[in-house]
Amino acid sequence: MRPLILGFACVAPILLILLWPYSWLAAIGVLALSHALVLWPTLRPNVQWLGPVVTAFESTSNEVWLTIDDGPTNDTEDLLNALDERGIKATFFVKGLLATQQPDLVRQMLDRGHTVANHSQTHPSGSFWCLPPSAIESQIDSCSAALQTITGENPRLFRAPVGMKNPFVHPILARRGMTLAGWSIRGFDSFGDDVERVVSRIAPHVRAGSIIVMHQGRGFSVACISRVVDELRTRGYSFVIPSFERLKTKR
Repeated sequence: MRPLILGFACVAPILLILLWPYSWLAAIGVLALSHALVLWPTLRPNVQWLGPVVTAFESTSNEVWLTIDDGPTNDTEDLLNALDERGIKATFFVKGLLATQQPDLVRQMLDRGHTVANHSQTHPSGSFWCLPPSAIESQIDSCSAALQTITGENPRLFRAPVGMKNPFVHPILARRGMTLAGWSIRGFDSFGDDVERVVSRIAPHVRAGSIIVMHQGRGFSVACISRVVDELRTRGYSFVIPSFERLKTKR
């Protein structure tokens, strides 16, 4: 799909010129279509048109994977304690800048059996989708370098800010041996404070092998994540960190 989309985007201006004398409407339609084919997978998280995005994992039982974005933040210790109380392991997609400022919190994540991954250096949520290659490389590499310094390992997974990506992201990740991580379900817990509403957005849609994305650093994050975990456990789900080989790009 990617070669077709990018190829069409390259020839669309030529088609515009060729079609214009005969039908300006058709010419504009071709150009608009070429833009739409690029913008849709750029702005829509988990759309695979520009390259693979991990959205689930192989599982033969009621296992789910909890992923938590945007740390480390001031509620990290409380969150880790809440997860410890429930015997839950998760993957934290961290911001490089925050990790550099609070490396002990990242080490705590690892010491308590969780894993960490790359969520960009500064989380430019409003502009990441339109950044040029050099800026995307800087966002990814700076975060990876921070985690390498703190943990001694380079992360293999990258989650784009708010899940948006552009045609440059996949080649950049491929050269670094990294994989783009999305999710199966999200509760839109980045704003608001209604815990039960978040639970209602997540729990009914969970299936074996689901990747759940939640966030830390909000006033109700610890309570919200705890409530979602408790609800899913009552529904018979267990929480795991799947091996890399179990990750899937399609449900």
